[in-house]
Amino acid sequence: MQTVFSLRIGWALSLYAFLDLVCAGIGMGVPIFCILFGFPVGWYIARRVTLRPPDARGMLRSILVGAGVTSAFTFAGMGLLWGRCIVMLFDPNADLANFGIPQILYKPVASFIGWLVLMILISPFLQLLMTLFGAHLTLLWWLSKSGAASEEKVDPPLGG
Repeated sequence: MQTVFSLRIGWALSLYAFLDLVCAGIGMGVPIFCILFGFPVGWYIARRVTLRPPDARGMLRSILVGAGVTSAFTFAGMGLLWGRCIVMLFDPNADLANFGIPQILYKPVASFIGWLVLMILISPFLQLLMTLFGAHLTLLWWLSKSGAASEEKVDPPLGG
């Protein structure tokens, strides 16, 4: 297991890129599996950071940067996949009602715009949140296991 955490950054990112593309393919372009994949990625990032733990600020910064990089890759992938459909908004002959997306906003153009915003912008953000969630749960587990959380002293509130 130690060899997995000692991978070079380039190899780890390459492996992540491949698995994220597989997740997007399994979801047929809908990044639900990419969002769910964020949880084990957060676990991996946190475990990798805690091998040689700097101060708390450095660990949290590394986790945020790692989550941002993974989310940016998904954003780029969804932009390449769904971005070409933006041109259809300006085509008067485009049949948006039969494009295959859910008509949740009762109008084909509004539903199409909502779908594109959901796929290109909101889904990578949800993946970022899932990655941070997985990483912070891993950090809490690591702190409780190492006993570092019980050593902290909390000052009583002023006036009480």
